[in-house]
Amino acid sequence: MKLLFAVIQPTKLHTVREALKQSGFDRLTVCDAQGYGRQRGQTETYRGHQYHLNLLRKVCLEIVVHDDAVEKAIDTIQRSARSVGDGNIGDGKIFVMPLDDTIRIGQTVRGPEAV
Repeated sequence: MKLLFAVIQPTKLHTVREALKQSGFDRLTVCDAQGYGRQRGQTETYRGHQYHLNLLRKVCLEIVVHDDAVEKAIDTIQRSARSVGDGNIGDGKIFVMPLDDTIRIGQTVRGPEAV
């Protein structure tokens, strides 16, 4: 099993969720986040004054998938989270991590069946 951790634009959340659902991935966790990568924040102007936003709003998705479905999930997230064309800086990142075990709290199920 693998844990996919995807950081995406908040405006793409609905599109990514629907694409994952259509691809058969109907379980995920969504968290709000703030941060920056190559963007290094943004400069905004409000009432004639410039100010710098160091932390940009993002959304994090956590998805547990079986080893044989990792590439399908990654492809689905990439296609649905990418900006028009070849994409832009700030579209997000996907991190893939090994997952040793899964335990369903309400029952005594462990391993891949607990997903």
